[in-house]
This record gives sequence, structure tokens and C-alpha cells, in this order.
Amino acid sequence: MNVDSRISCSLFKQLGILPLQSQYIFSLMMFMAKNSELFAINANVHNFPTRSHNDLHLPNANLSVFQKGVYFSGLKIFNNLPANLKQTSHNIYKFQKALKRFLLDNSFYSFKEYYNWKENVSS
Repeated sequence: MNVDSRISCSLFKQLGILPLQSQYIFSLMMFMAKNSELFAINANVHNFPTRSHNDLHLPNANLSVFQKGVYFSGLKIFNNLPANLKQTSHNIYKFQKALKRFLLDNSFYSFKEYYNWKENVSS
């Protein structure tokens, strides 16, 4: 691309390349969408009509090793996706395209950025 070697990673967005954290999120969400039968939603666990009744159920986790693991992290990341993305997760092809577009548009370079993306949208 004939650019300076010290140029910002914003070039990733122009080239359609996901930063490392966004690639991890993409891969983990694709695994979860393809194996959705392994995960329970809150509506199946309790009968209370809460705002998060369609989110995946987070089990009680007392050990930080479990909380930092792939299973628990995947649940938290999935629950933080936009509602329209979560609704398309049953159609792998649509979900993959929409998820990649979402991650390219936002280019998350850390999990903190990902978990706080909703705050940036509303402001």
C-alpha cells in the first residue's frame, strides 16, 4: 500500500482485516452460533420476564479461572452483541456476514472497547 511502517492500525478497516481482538470475537461467536444447542437461554432457565430473557444464561462462576475461560467469555461476548445480530445467529451465513460487518465497522482493539461499544453509540 506504500504507506509508512508506523501508520495506525486504522488501515485494517480499509483493507477489511479484523484486529486481533475482533478476530477472536468473530471466531468465538461463529463457534457459538454453530453449536447453539450447547447453550441455554435465560427464558429456559427461569420464567421471569426480564429484559435479558433472550440472552444466553451465564452460570454462577466463583472461580476466576472459569470466568476467564472460553465458555464463560463466549457467553458474555454473545450477550453484549447488538440485538439484531443475536436474532440472526440461527442463520449461520447471515450471522457471519453481519458479525464481520459489525466488527469491521467498530474495529475493537481490546475487550474493554467491545464491552463499552453501546456507550459510544448512544453518546
